[in-house]
Amino acid sequence: MKKKITLIVFTILAICTLNVKAQEEEKKSSFTAGADFYSNYVWRGSVLGTGPAFQPSVKFNTGGLTIGVWGSFDASGYAEADPYISYAFSNGLSIGVTDYYYPRAGGSFTADSTNAVEINLGYTIGGLSLSANYILNEASVAASAGKDKYFQAAYAFKDFSLTVGAGDGWHTSDGEFNVCHVGIGTGKVIKITDSFSIPVTGQVIFNPERNQMFMVVGFSL
Repeated sequence: MKKKITLIVFTILAICTLNVKAQEEEKKSSFTAGADFYSNYVWRGSVLGTGPAFQPSVKFNTGGLTIGVWGSFDASGYAEADPYISYAFSNGLSIGVTDYYYPRAGGSFTADSTNAVEINLGYTIGGLSLSANYILNEASVAASAGKDKYFQAAYAFKDFSLTVGAGDGWHTSDGEFNVCHVGIGTGKVIKITDSFSIPVTGQVIFNPERNQMFMVVGFSL
């Protein structure tokens, strides 16, 4: 499995490198860091952890290539740190690989049996965004079954956004393919000073497969 994952990553890197070289004169490389704070962490229709979540991120961008780590942590002990690599083409297509890693749940970062590795494909045009995601391996700590799939469609209207997602494997209670995420969200920017503003977002999320509803409010720095 590690050889397959390594081959996939290097293939993406090779494709991306050709495109980055063509764009490097137009776009400068940069390192950035950010932090989001949410009332709770809801991912693809399932709540993860307990209570407010702190979600930091660090990434490197050059051309369409992004390499980074995204995480989510809360006071109850939930911890997630996900390295990823992705490339966004100029025509709206994107491809990437994400490694879902849970250090406090007994996961070993280098072990295939604890981390779930996912291939991500996306397409964005105007306000419409589509994504397809596929888990490569079964992972005991991450609780992925292997070959888990998740598809999502979202549309950003003027004042709100609508999202619908469906999946199987670790996304549903019985592992069968079903709609598991229906969300409506909105946001606003709160001006603190002339040079500093805070984006605030809110979502109502319904999981029809589990008959659960969540509300999530957060802000970004």
